[in-house]
Amino acid sequence: MANLLDLSMLIAASVGALAFGILTAYAILRAGFALMRAPRRQAPVKTHPQVAQIS
Repeated sequence: MANLLDLSMLIAASVGALAFGILTAYAILRAGFALMRAPRRQAPVKTHPQVAQIS
């Protein structure tokens, strides 16, 4: 019975470590790509609207 418990704990620890590693790698890559992305430029905002001239 102890061997079965040890085996299940080993499998659970392996799966947990694998999931932690994948999520950590994903977070590192996401942060790296966010740092490489060019900053967004906002379009200039006109303060006074222009009125159309009708002749």
